[in-house]
Amino acid sequence: MIVIKIVNKCKSILYYFFKYPYYFLVFKKIGRFSRIMKPLKIEGYENISIGSNVVIGKYSWLAAVPLTEKNSNLEIGSGSRIGNFNHIYATSRIIIEKDVLTADKVYISDNQHTYDSIKIPIHKQEVKQLKHVSIGEGTWIGENVCIIGVSIGKNCVIGANSIVKKDIPDYCVAVGNPAKIIKRYCKKNNTWLKTNSLGEFN
Repeated sequence: MIVIKIVNKCKSILYYFFKYPYYFLVFKKIGRFSRIMKPLKIEGYENISIGSNVVIGKYSWLAAVPLTEKNSNLEIGSGSRIGNFNHIYATSRIIIEKDVLTADKVYISDNQHTYDSIKIPIHKQEVKQLKHVSIGEGTWIGENVCIIGVSIGKNCVIGANSIVKKDIPDYCVAVGNPAKIIKRYCKKNNTWLKTNSLGEFN
């Protein structure tokens, strides 16, 4: 156990000695003690801001590329934990607030390919800009979740394999394809209660 702790400490020291200075130069902003573990791809470094104490898991793809507008912006708030194999692609604006937790294989995007023409391969057609994406402070995103052009409030839980295409307010549990609210925190009773799909208490 002691040996493992020493090895991990040495890895952390090596990371900051070699990787952090490079990331400090290329990112728009990166806070202290943030780590990106073996990224699959990073596009638009100059448009990506990462807070302090952020951990981004292995083989994740981060992008902030202005394909649809003049500017693009991706922000990941301090204390957030991004899982392995996450794909986060902003063509305009994606804001992940502080202390957000995502599981593995999460997809977050503010855009999608059009498919208007049946004579042109879809990957050659225009990219359509959707609404800005925001994920509120303290929210937990389950495994295999897709978040596409929506806002999610703070301290929410999005169940595994959900596809979120509508905004989710604060303090909600949402699951399914498309994701629907099933619970919400009731401040009056200080507990989580079942709701209808609109987040209204039964």
